[in-house]
Parts: sequence; C-alpha cells; structure tokens
Amino acid sequence: MTPPRRKRREPAPPPPPRPAPPPPAEGQSPPKNPERLYAVAGSEDGARAELDLVTLIVARDAPEPAASPEQTAVLRLCANPLSVAELSAYLNLPFSAMTVLITELITAELVQVRAPVVRQALPDRSLLEAVMHGLQRL
Repeated sequence: MTPPRRKRREPAPPPPPRPAPPPPAEGQSPPKNPERLYAVAGSEDGARAELDLVTLIVARDAPEPAASPEQTAVLRLCANPLSVAELSAYLNLPFSAMTVLITELITAELVQVRAPVVRQALPDRSLLEAVMHGLQRL
C-alpha cells in the first residue's frame, strides 16, 4: 500500500483593499462615534454602589417595558445569582459601567445584592475524620 501523496498548500491571496468611505455631503455632519459608556449607563451623577467583582446579583422582578436593553439583559440573566464579573463578561461592558447600571437597578429595587459565598478557612473536623476512616477501610 502506498502512502497518500500530500499536496502543498499555497497561501490564500490577500483580500482586496476596502474602499474609502465617501465624504459627507454638504450640510451633513460626519458619522459619529458609538455611544459613550455613560450614555449606556444612563446616570447623570455616576453614583455607584459598593460592588465587588464577586458580588452576586439576583433579579427580584421581571424587566419593565420601559427598561433599557442593558437593564432588560441584566434582569433576564440574573434569574439565578450571577457575579458582577460574569455579567460584565456576558454583556461585554466594563466593570465601571456595570456598577452604574446595577446601582440604578438597586435603587429601583429590581435586583438584590448578595455577598459572595465565603468558604471556611479550615475544613470541618468531622468531614476529615470521615475521609480518614474511609481511607483506612481500603
């Protein structure tokens, strides 16, 4: 049996250059940049609750019809507890914008903030003894 013959792969040709955008017509303004993060957060004063990356957020109520898309997304995601870091990653928003957004939801009493679950520094002695006795029986 003869081994299969290999064919050399040649690199793909580069894509054609993109055409330059047309200049704005007279009387029209140039295209604007996307919205700034403070516009997404919607807070005038930028007030923030004391939140940590691992603070858990839980929705208390369904989103209102007048809620922004970001608030609706947070409330739907938080049906089960999620950390602020997870919400930030899912919504592709920086932590600073998430804290302002969550602060608005807290003041509207739409979400509840929970402290993260902290593990004990030392394991339970009875659990260690049970493991030790189980290993001795082997």
